[in-house]
Amino acid sequence: MTLSVLLAGDSILQRRLNSRDDAELRPLFDKVRAADVAFTNLEGLANDYRGDPALESGGSHFGAPAWILDELVAAGFDLFATATNHALDYSISGLLHTIEALEGRGLSFAGVGRNLEDARRPCYHTSSAGTVAMISCCSTFAKGNEAGVQRVDLPGRPGLSPLHVETVHEVTEQQFAVLREVADQLGLEAERQQKIKTGFAFPLADPALFPIGDLKFKSANRAQVRTQPNTKDVAAIKRWVGEARGLADLVLVSLHAHEQLGSKEVPAEFIGTFAREMIDAGADLVVGHGPHLLRGLELYRGKPIFYSLGNFIGQNELVAKIPADGYERFRAEPDLTPGQVYQKRTKGDQAGFPADRRYWESIVPTLQYEGGPKGEFVLRSIELTPISLGWKDARHRRGRPRLAEVEEGSSILDRFAQLSRPFGTEFCDDRRSVRLG
Repeated sequence: MTLSVLLAGDSILQRRLNSRDDAELRPLFDKVRAADVAFTNLEGLANDYRGDPALESGGSHFGAPAWILDELVAAGFDLFATATNHALDYSISGLLHTIEALEGRGLSFAGVGRNLEDARRPCYHTSSAGTVAMISCCSTFAKGNEAGVQRVDLPGRPGLSPLHVETVHEVTEQQFAVLREVADQLGLEAERQQKIKTGFAFPLADPALFPIGDLKFKSANRAQVRTQPNTKDVAAIKRWVGEARGLADLVLVSLHAHEQLGSKEVPAEFIGTFAREMIDAGADLVVGHGPHLLRGLELYRGKPIFYSLGNFIGQNELVAKIPADGYERFRAEPDLTPGQVYQKRTKGDQAGFPADRRYWESIVPTLQYEGGPKGEFVLRSIELTPISLGWKDARHRRGRPRLAEVEEGSSILDRFAQLSRPFGTEFCDDRRSVRLG
């Protein structure tokens, strides 16, 4: 028995895909439909623009018609990760509209819920070849976007499944002394101590750390940013990985994370730590997304960690409605139309996503698993399909994925191999498949 799993990155969909009828797109989507199980990250809200636009969005307010879900299902997708920094773009009410749209269609989704337990919970998708469980979480979000715990006397808060990040800014001893002096002279440390005294704050558990606002500093040999996943969140997610391990053939953990280590193509330190802990807990693969461009692939204990699959569908310039706070954020005149707002934001395609080819190129991995003698599935191959989103196409046409042409495809595969090299990943000569050892 074999089981094929296809993985796609961020899907930001605003228009009809016509994935069966468009001759340019159909070959790629035929591959999606041919997989036993296909995954994508739902980047935005299928809320029909209903809800209460939040003051702080995930960058843009990604509302969309609910029928985008029907388009993605027709395109072949089965698993939808929903824990993203856009989950609360239209506040709780907008999220609930999206949850109802997903539930009403009977779709397999995870990462958001009416309370924290619902958001943490895995979904299960069963095909004729086997069952895949998916757990979805997010490390990049505004405060208050996290789902809340339900109590016996009060409901929980709808929101996303969070992975909080513990960040420490290490500085030299001299820099550390200067920071302390500045905090003292500005009265910041006195204010912090007053809050502790009155019960509105608490001392840090590690006395070596010195906080200024939300930032924590520590004396070290050199200046650097260190990040680790929150242990409480990791334990909560691992609990559900253990549950899913006994109830599915494969367990997929999805992480939406924008955080970087210097370059945007390099994942922050905590991401690798978290991913490896998930595999140790029983996950078969970890799929990352968030920065909208490719990051590398690591094989840990023979199991893949895709640090970011980049964009799959990128129609963020076609958002039909922008709330007033969005106009304020982009410093756009209120009489501009949405398309004009995005052109102002990108300076006529000279800045942002339209100016950087990397956001319009990606890969779609297909993983082939084979059933073992004890019923377990073993990874046998990883096939990489390079795709193009039509960089430099007209605005209403770009963002739609198609198979990359030979030269562009070769360039994409070379770049992915280069990004994966620090993790020790080896590829076959044509770069279209991964050496599994």
